[in-house]
Amino acid sequence: MSVPVPRERAARFTYLGLEIQGSSLVGHYRLDDLEFRERVDFDHVALLEGAATRAVATLWYVIAGLSYYKAGAAREVDFAETALGPRALAFVQAAYLDGLGEYAYRNDLDLTDLTFVGSALGTSHAQPHVPLDRQRVLVPFGGGIDSVVTTESLNPGLERALFVVSPASGRFGPLEETAAVTGLEIVRARRTLDPMITAAKDRFFQGHVPVTAMVTLLASVAAVATGRGGVVMSNEHSASVDNVQWRGRGVNHQWSKSFAAEVALGQAVGEQLGEALRVASFLRDRSELWVASVFAQLPQYHHVFRSCNRAFRQDVARRATQWCGECDKCLFINLVLAPFLSRAALRDVFQSEPLADHALASALETLVGLGLDHKPFECVGDPGECASALSIVAARDEWRDVPHLREIASRLAPTPPLNVLLAPLGESRVPAHWLR
Repeated sequence: MSVPVPRERAARFTYLGLEIQGSSLVGHYRLDDLEFRERVDFDHVALLEGAATRAVATLWYVIAGLSYYKAGAAREVDFAETALGPRALAFVQAAYLDGLGEYAYRNDLDLTDLTFVGSALGTSHAQPHVPLDRQRVLVPFGGGIDSVVTTESLNPGLERALFVVSPASGRFGPLEETAAVTGLEIVRARRTLDPMITAAKDRFFQGHVPVTAMVTLLASVAAVATGRGGVVMSNEHSASVDNVQWRGRGVNHQWSKSFAAEVALGQAVGEQLGEALRVASFLRDRSELWVASVFAQLPQYHHVFRSCNRAFRQDVARRATQWCGECDKCLFINLVLAPFLSRAALRDVFQSEPLADHALASALETLVGLGLDHKPFECVGDPGECASALSIVAARDEWRDVPHLREIASRLAPTPPLNVLLAPLGESRVPAHWLR
């Protein structure tokens, strides 16, 4: 497919409309003279028509547009006839400026000059009556330690179901195997990106978009369509920590997992539906180490879960069939589990020892705050938590034959004691009936 090369930023990105076709959503977008179409098909979800479902689907449609806006970084965003109330508009604007923070940083783009136009901006409609059951919840599930711990820690009196998003290229094996261990019902969505956005990757601006916000909103659509009153996310306290300061703004790879994003998204959904649907992160006031400590006590998942990003590539042929043992995510998960599992048990899980690999010493330095001037652009914990984990591991006899662990740990500033990091941290929007 021949696509013109955007040698400069595009002029206008336009929202052309949202279609609801049975149990599918189709978003239409235009970047100058290029048109894009994204489709999401739901399984085990009734027809999506209805005022409440459309209200939430509209939020998804607007945020999903960022996957196509990023191709040209247009200076004007035209929402056309899409109605966005004040809170929804505030959330969307934050998604463009903060959710695309890493994208702007990597492409050296200043997006603060963006203008937002549309005939229905700031327009709030009457909230539809939505008979949702607050005791029934949907848990977006990625197959890593976070969503596993959320699923196992929720009040067992709740009726829980998992929500899984798969690409058009097919399901992710490790995620499916881990979900099967829960024994819970799975509500699915299959996301099909416009082929032009991937076929012409070398011709467009590239970068990270707030995917978690898109998944959260798809889960919200599914929850409303199936009568569920809660969407239970699995984003920890550390997701709110910026990676780097740039041009006077914080840049956070995990912005759409942050508390600020959770609040803004929750307010936008509330503007659409009132109090009918609660969207919150069960792990918001918990550290990565707390999550690891709970996961260590769930051995039924130890040999099926996979948090290595290479296992979740869009291209099926390039997906790793086991832990790669080399990436930042493999190293991080190895590190946070090490205080709670024996070295032999860890080796059995990973079939390798990232912590003992001297070739990863510089990556480990970065995780604990001694390397780069910012933490990796990955879904990893903050340097303080990582440093605490390393201090514990380096002091253990079973790791004495790995000198670089002790050497790196010797350069760390004093770290918080483990009991502090295993206690609740900061705010949480989790309703009491979700807790045991």
